[in-house]
Amino acid sequence: MNVDVVIFGGGVAGLWLLDDLVREGLHVALIETGKLGQGQTVASQGIIHGGFKYTLQGAWSKSAESIAELPEFWRRSLRGEQSPDLQMTKLRAEQCYLWRTDSWSAKLGMWGARLGLKVAPRTISRSQRPAVLAYCPGHVALIDEPVLSPRSLISALAAPHRSRLFHVDAVGGYEFELAEAGYIEAVHLKHPKAGERFTLHPRKMVFTAGAGNAGLRKLAGLETQRMQRRPLHMAVFRGPLPRLNGHCVDGAHTRITITSDVSAEGETIWQLGGQLAEQGVDLDEIELLQRAVSEVAAVLPGIDLSQVSGTTYRVDRAEGLTADGKRPDGVHWLSEGNIVTAWPTKLVLAPRLSAEVRRRLAATMTRILPLGKTKSPIDFPDWPRPEIANYPWEETVNWHALADVQSSHQSHRRAA
Repeated sequence: MNVDVVIFGGGVAGLWLLDDLVREGLHVALIETGKLGQGQTVASQGIIHGGFKYTLQGAWSKSAESIAELPEFWRRSLRGEQSPDLQMTKLRAEQCYLWRTDSWSAKLGMWGARLGLKVAPRTISRSQRPAVLAYCPGHVALIDEPVLSPRSLISALAAPHRSRLFHVDAVGGYEFELAEAGYIEAVHLKHPKAGERFTLHPRKMVFTAGAGNAGLRKLAGLETQRMQRRPLHMAVFRGPLPRLNGHCVDGAHTRITITSDVSAEGETIWQLGGQLAEQGVDLDEIELLQRAVSEVAAVLPGIDLSQVSGTTYRVDRAEGLTADGKRPDGVHWLSEGNIVTAWPTKLVLAPRLSAEVRRRLAATMTRILPLGKTKSPIDFPDWPRPEIANYPWEETVNWHALADVQSSHQSHRRAA
């Protein structure tokens, strides 16, 4: 089958691009070797950032500028006022709370977050605070950053395009036929069960597989050292916890970011990110949980964790390579041969990455088919469709009672 574009990778970046290209009249297929959203998308905290965390040093940054307009863009899609229609996406919260530790550097950080923002924190009175933030010594603010459920986002993006999604095995399930390095002439797919084969002949390939882009580039004869990984080690709490979505600011950093969901059993789930997750990379599971218990006790005075259990998971943030190894300011993409390799850097930047890639495709495909020209529908074959990935904490059975973790930590301190 001849198609305009084949996308490899079914996270938020690939699915958003798929939706945009289909609405522009192109014939597009998406290939996924695992589950939709597997990896970075479902492991994310689902916050649609507005740039405040990048102004904590009191200055406007390129990172803040790159996402300043995006929360409102996302809200229009979430309300169904524009495409893609994301009305079926579940919101964890309409807004985030922002609070600080009682230190001078944290006070400066809170003021820095107000500079030049489209979405600026609004201080609320003590009577407006949720109970979990009642005893925080500093100011508490609200910031218009919606928090969504990544799994429901993936479901909303994938639902209109099920016939265009192809699931294949990661090993032996597909093969690239190259005309030359960087130019894929055909993608041969093997049915995961029946063994039947199907071949796609794309005019353009787009890799949006996150960390998997490195392997795809190798198969396509491209240099693999164009990507970097910045790892995170996330802690997860579950139990009788209050719902909370927000950031605790300490100086120029988000000391801890907490987002909430509900498990299938009805228990509250907390994902713990921010500086805690970045510094937790060098800790093992128990050490990170001990650190998380201490941090939560410090930033949420009076919190009761006695009936709460915890686990951890690791995830790599795959991004385009930068000279200093730090996070790119915005989206990152490379165009070589008939292949575009793309990384959104953050969940919120998926629509911007799609726009950038579409501009590149328009520049190189115009003489054959102008983007926007409607083509007749195409009938893709009956083929296994990829499922939506579970959240990381749904895949683990290794939960630890935090009371025991804390007791063990205190015993070690006394012994030391």
